[in-house]
Amino acid sequence: MSLTINDLGKAVLETHYAVRGPIVARAQELERAGKKIIYCNIGNPQALGQKPIAYVRQVLALAEWPELAALAPEAFPADVLEAARAIGANAAGGVGAYSESKGLRFVRQAVARFIAERDSGDGVEVTADPEHIFLTDGASKGVQSALRLLIASSDDGIMVPVPQYPLYSATITLYGGVQVGYYLDEAAGWSLSRKMLDKALLEARAKGTNVKAICVINPGNPTGAVLSRGNIEMVIRFAKEHGLSILADEVYQTNTYRPGERFVSFARILTELGEKEVSLFSFHSCSKGYLGECGQRGGYMEVRNVPGEVLAQITKLQSIALCANLPGQVLVYCLVNPPRPGQPSYERYRAEREGVIESLRRRADLLARGLNDIPGYSCQPITGAMYAFPTITLPEGRTDDEYCLALLESTGICVVPGSGFGQEPGKAHFRTTILPPIDELSEVVGKIKEFHLSWR
Repeated sequence: MSLTINDLGKAVLETHYAVRGPIVARAQELERAGKKIIYCNIGNPQALGQKPIAYVRQVLALAEWPELAALAPEAFPADVLEAARAIGANAAGGVGAYSESKGLRFVRQAVARFIAERDSGDGVEVTADPEHIFLTDGASKGVQSALRLLIASSDDGIMVPVPQYPLYSATITLYGGVQVGYYLDEAAGWSLSRKMLDKALLEARAKGTNVKAICVINPGNPTGAVLSRGNIEMVIRFAKEHGLSILADEVYQTNTYRPGERFVSFARILTELGEKEVSLFSFHSCSKGYLGECGQRGGYMEVRNVPGEVLAQITKLQSIALCANLPGQVLVYCLVNPPRPGQPSYERYRAEREGVIESLRRRADLLARGLNDIPGYSCQPITGAMYAFPTITLPEGRTDDEYCLALLESTGICVVPGSGFGQEPGKAHFRTTILPPIDELSEVVGKIKEFHLSWR
């Protein structure tokens, strides 16, 4: 007899990932039937028109085909050629060969320098150890490794924000752990509340859950909010008091839109506080920010305040998959080691980078204002990341799943119901990206407004 669904594991059957769920499947059906679909369901910048950074693609091209430098030397600035030579000298066999399990050491060294430069200043010196850095196939693989490490039994719980990115709920379910949700304060710009953290922890422990860690997404997905320094300090103190590890998802660290705002990492605050007891797993990615290289699958995980025997176990987990893909490792190198002022590629790189971030800032402002102009909508300011998560007022008895499906069928706009991320009982939301081009985003807002005023 052939395999049936009854033969599958319970954890697989109970795992859900709303970002690519039934509404997206329906969108693909409609698209195949000829309907124009605007995919606002996922943070996929280049699919919605964001152009690749030239420096990144030039370095990657030479890493993939070193002979290209001799065939077309005039096509590549000197700093691109230098970066490609460094990759060739440190990647034995090129990008078609395995690296060590943690990833190419010279890339991990570059990541360590990047973290130190990003976080040091104002009298604080932050250092990073390349041996505590693991190159991963996007940040998602790093998150999954950390959760695999932490979840040892069906009683082990991981605190996650509500709303949260479904990677966390899906992976916790798949690994047989317990999701312990803590609500974000929407009225206060989706900030964290110590009261809500304490409440979630106490309720979980009362049910016999062994809470092991707290996940924090900053800037927020799906909320589009950026945490204050005070919120980060509070989370670290909370984690220390209760013996929790911290998983800091910081993949949107370049996506901050308040003028003059500088991203503050958990590693920076951990160093400021002189904290040596709280274990920290932090994640970054080439998929977001101004690169938008989602398909290249490049990322890293940095680990702090864990003993050597734990690092060895992480390395073992990495080695099961042999290593992160090499083109993705090259992308991480470009992310953390971009052109510097005075180098031939710098001015073009700077213009492209700033153009992307400024365009995203304008779109974030346009989308928030446009959604707030719709009767029955309330959208917090989008100060970071790539999303809006507005509250929507629905007719009695209707759900946000029904609303989003009807929106898709009527307008071709594909968004994700708030239920896929978690939300307070009695409330309804959806997540949409800010990524469509400005003119198309204005069209999206107009279509949503027209649909909302007519839907019953």
